[in-house]
Amino acid sequence: MLALLTAGAAVALTGCAVAEGDPIDSGSAGGVPRPPAPPLLPPPPGGPKTPIPAGTITALPGPGSSMALTVDDGASPEVVGAYIRFAKDTGARFTFFVTAYYDSWAIHRDALRPLVESGQIQLGNHTWDHPDLTKLSASAVAGQLERAKTYLRQNFGVDGTPYFRPPFGRHNATVDRVAADLGYTVPTMWYGSLSDSGVITEEYLIGCARQYFQPQTIVIGHANAPAVTHCYGQLVDIIKERNLSMVTLDDVLLPPR
Repeated sequence: MLALLTAGAAVALTGCAVAEGDPIDSGSAGGVPRPPAPPLLPPPPGGPKTPIPAGTITALPGPGSSMALTVDDGASPEVVGAYIRFAKDTGARFTFFVTAYYDSWAIHRDALRPLVESGQIQLGNHTWDHPDLTKLSASAVAGQLERAKTYLRQNFGVDGTPYFRPPFGRHNATVDRVAADLGYTVPTMWYGSLSDSGVITEEYLIGCARQYFQPQTIVIGHANAPAVTHCYGQLVDIIKERNLSMVTLDDVLLPPR
């Protein structure tokens, strides 16, 4: 824990990172108190969805005021549960990129599945246990994605296609080809990060949100450490101050089929 705290402090001194780091090892972030319910957020914008081709995306195309908060991993059951409560309390919409190995998803399946079925929360594939896919054989890449795909389908009735997020943002032509053969034709990167794959301070996280919560952005966060669970009210304030609409990818994009 001391090493994690030291690493978090070092990150806070160097500015908001835009790359994804290792998820923390622990399956729990400790007891996370439920925060007070922030004000309700507006619904997603109406109108036609934007068609996108197969290929990598890092932002939402075209003009608009939408923002896609995408939440990776799920190392902490408490943080996953707090995100679910945040969605229920405020109407927040986001996309979980699920690392299916973590027991958070089984623990919260019954609470999460209705939100997935309603479309308020979307699920994407973030592999079975978060390896660097560029260091694996093609068959091992397929195994990572297929195992997570099966888990999502069996537990939530969806498989995340066509969106997948390669761990650490690392992918290459082989990874993309294997993923596309499984229906994952849109590697989903990001414009900015909350930099919370491990332990950071709440102040640092809010600074990252102020930097990257902008129109038509895809922002990456993580369900690994408790800082974000103490910041929901401040995140809502930033979103409302900037007249942003939180959206899932499916809310605004029409991907290739």
